[in-house]
Amino acid sequence: MREEGWYTDPYGLHERRWFSDGSPTKLVSDNGITSNDPPPDTPYVGPPEPVTDSGGLTVDEEPTDSGVKGAWEAFVETGGD
Repeated sequence: MREEGWYTDPYGLHERRWFSDGSPTKLVSDNGITSNDPPPDTPYVGPPEPVTDSGGLTVDEEPTDSGVKGAWEAFVETGGD
């Protein structure tokens, strides 16, 4: 299965980076605030680590938090670019 959802940013630039179909996207999150930052052109090393919520569940679905949801909707509307 290809990665889909929030993962620890494998580049170490942000706390989290959204993966889609196994690829890192420009959707990132730091301290609960989402923004866009395209992934570097260099490959990352090692497998991405899934982000877990406070209950230990993998956060791998469409965001429901209103701020994150707004960022997600903007990401989807722009075709993930």
